[in-house]
Amino acid sequence: MRHRKSTLRLNYKPQLARMMERNLVTSLLLYESIRTTQKRAKVIQPIIDKLITAARTKTPVLAIRHINAVVTDRNASRKIMEVYKARYAKRTSGLTRIVPVGARKGDGARLVDLTMMDSDVTVEKQEKAGRAEKRVSSSKK
Repeated sequence: MRHRKSTLRLNYKPQLARMMERNLVTSLLLYESIRTTQKRAKVIQPIIDKLITAARTKTPVLAIRHINAVVTDRNASRKIMEVYKARYAKRTSGLTRIVPVGARKGDGARLVDLTMMDSDVTVEKQEKAGRAEKRVSSSKK
């Protein structure tokens, strides 16, 4: 029974769900922005927070062990220890942002952009959106 268990889970077999979570986390850490469904984004958000918090608070050896248990790529774990640890030194939570994009064409699933806070990718996307709005408004005139 799942009474009073508040963690979000994906509706897959356990091994498939675990690998999907690990792959999504690794992709987000490497590229700093991914487009996925809303439920998947909400499932991996706390995982990202825990990994970066572990990198900040634990000793380096223990942090690397904790990170490598989840992340599937060495470059992603290296990026946590070198880039994200310094970037989020003053932040305690709220390391990711979920921005709704719309619905997927095939099945109507809600898509979102999951981005790391304070990243260059977030700034670039906002600038592109601003330029697109300017083009749309200028073409209406």
